Amino acid sequence: MSRTLVSRFALFAVGLFSVATCHAAWVIVDAGHTQAHPGATGASGRVEHLYNLDLSKAVADDLKADGDRVTRTGANDVEIALADRPNAVPNADFFISIHHDSMQQAWIDSGRNKALKGYAIFVSELNPHYERSLACAKAIGERLQAAGETPSLYHATPIKGEDRPLIDRRLGIHRFDDLVVLKTARMPAVLVEAGVIVNPDEERRLAQPATIDRLADAISKGVMDCHPCCAVNMTQQRLAFLQERERERECNSTGCANDKLGQ
Repeated sequence: MSRTLVSRFALFAVGLFSVATCHAAWVIVDAGHTQAHPGATGASGRVEHLYNLDLSKAVADDLKADGDRVTRTGANDVEIALADRPNAVPNADFFISIHHDSMQQAWIDSGRNKALKGYAIFVSELNPHYERSLACAKAIGERLQAAGETPSLYHATPIKGEDRPLIDRRLGIHRFDDLVVLKTARMPAVLVEAGVIVNPDEERRLAQPATIDRLADAISKGVMDCHPCCAVNMTQQRLAFLQERERERECNSTGCANDKLGQ
């Protein structure tokens, strides 16, 4: 057998081995805050935790459709300590906490809430996997940018209560070392503020199912991008999931009684 054929066979064998040993990631998807402590209040009066529940569920569903194993935290009425959220599954591959943003009360009082908008991503240098966390934050930021989202950047303002260093201005990634869910996680961890709910226009946009779907798609793809292995049959699983979700949406808007009667 020629050396070229041997080399090609070796590469083929390595490829087969890589696929055979490929495993899906185990991701913890956290809905920030709780029913008893719901976080920020949007311009409409709707509390942040409800927005977090909607988006975190969509992210979790997308990841499952891509073949990942998902554990959700903060998604029920049970109080859970911040440090317990990322460690609900100590051997998970990745932790992501989903939030929606507010801003300084003085800014709201002065009307700046009507102008400030956008997402923000946070990592902690105290996380034992900081470099990996940052890589995942960048992957998520790239996907959010590709989906048409823009970073808020105001958390870098050098005032009390803000002053979170910008690691990547273009992608809107900040360092926030003392965030408990990030620094106590045993795995790479990222917190995403999906948008600014104290901005009335942005809040309305963030509540729209199409926006939730687009954000969830971007975030879940970012998580997949930073995972070192692929999900088996990801394309087929995702296509089936998207088709089923579209059917459910049509049923919700038009009703499916006629379909069932015709079966």
